[in-house]
Amino acid sequence: MKFVPRHLIRLVVTLGVLLAGGEAFATTLTQNTSWTIDRGGTSTQYRLVAYGDSIFAGYNGSIPSVARRAAPVVQGEYLSNAWGTDIEVIRRAKSGAKADDIYNNKIIAERSYMQAASTRVVSFEMCGNDFLQARSNFASQSGTCNYGVLDTALSECTKYQELAMQAINTYAVSAKKKMIMNLYYPGYDADNGLSSCTDAALGQQVNRQSAMFSRFARSNWRACNFAKQYGFECVDAFAQMMGADYDTNGDGKIDSDGLKWIDGESEASYVTRITSTLRSTIRDANAHFVNAGTSYDYILSDNTHPTFQGSGIFVGFFGGTGTGSGAPDYAGSQIVSGKNPVWNMFGHDRAGWAHSLFNPLSP
Repeated sequence: MKFVPRHLIRLVVTLGVLLAGGEAFATTLTQNTSWTIDRGGTSTQYRLVAYGDSIFAGYNGSIPSVARRAAPVVQGEYLSNAWGTDIEVIRRAKSGAKADDIYNNKIIAERSYMQAASTRVVSFEMCGNDFLQARSNFASQSGTCNYGVLDTALSECTKYQELAMQAINTYAVSAKKKMIMNLYYPGYDADNGLSSCTDAALGQQVNRQSAMFSRFARSNWRACNFAKQYGFECVDAFAQMMGADYDTNGDGKIDSDGLKWIDGESEASYVTRITSTLRSTIRDANAHFVNAGTSYDYILSDNTHPTFQGSGIFVGFFGGTGTGSGAPDYAGSQIVSGKNPVWNMFGHDRAGWAHSLFNPLSP
């Protein structure tokens, strides 16, 4: 047994307390991985590169390890099955990082990963921590409400989403598909309560969920609109995670389809549709209904990160990079109509499947 000094144990525990909070990370932690999906019988290998925060990292409440089957690996498994090749899934992620950090210290500083000639898909996600930290700030306010913290999160998110797409277009020259995943709303139900601060114009407390939601929706519209502008695909995590997979309001649309971004719809119309018209169809992702009688928990107990299946990848006691390889968990006849048997049972599998809808047909 390897001896671990007591002061190191205390430091790991302290970091765990700082990072595991459901509201927002208090610090950042590098959690990179390289996992090769090895089909066997082939020596051909292509690369998928994913940049992001704790979502793409596969944060699972642990400092030393991350979920192996995070969304990028799930997406890579679908690619491997479709192409009959090995897929190297590179995740360059920093848990707790805000949008500017991901852009500067991952997408730009670590651009060499997407510049490899074998790269075929590049995806990214950001902004979750901008909004989570703004939410924590807003929830702690007293006196007159300062909405500026929420507005700043939106403006920073908007700025760096666009810069990220411009950079990826510059550097990922061999990629056949580039994707952005927008934001789901963790803690949606928990936010449905009154603020401690008072709105200056109304003279009363406001609903925290409503204050947050309009900015959230604008961010998601902008992510998808930028995607159209810069030749990216927009993976609508909000619709996939927050809407049931059947029609709950009798409008003739499956809820998760009805919540999707619509090409050509204005930002104002989208925000009204999501925050008002279809508000009754939005459900906290802790209970994602796949039909009227069956639901799955898409969010871990921290009320922030997606659920996942399977084992973890060791990345070091203080974060770092983990590597490994293995056969696909699902392949061949197990994948029916483009879906593995657990595609709608876990948050990460759902997000990975949503990415796979835009996978290139060939390498």
